[in-house]
Amino acid sequence: MANVTFSSPKIKKDITVYATAGDCSTLLALAKTHKVPVEFECENGECGSCAVEVAILGNKQPMGVHLTEKEKTVLKLAGKITKQQIADSEVTDIPPPWRLACQFIVRNEDILVKF
Repeated sequence: MANVTFSSPKIKKDITVYATAGDCSTLLALAKTHKVPVEFECENGECGSCAVEVAILGNKQPMGVHLTEKEKTVLKLAGKITKQQIADSEVTDIPPPWRLACQFIVRNEDILVKF
């Protein structure tokens, strides 16, 4: 299981929830299940309203995190990630700091999500 900590000025204190290993639901679905107020509109990776900053907690090497084509396009156009960060994620599995909550699948690692 992974601990997912949500942090935002919109909530009184950080909220930590557990994501079940092997579950293929998105970070946005996890937030909605636990009533965490992550903003979203389309839920399809096209509008970018659910962009969140994701940091890996702990001293482990980050797991390879696949960016969808929609994420690459939307986050690059929004100025959240660079071409180099996209290349790094594809070649060396170094995840970029920004993701779309509606596209990001939670892996078996503890993360901090800022929104």
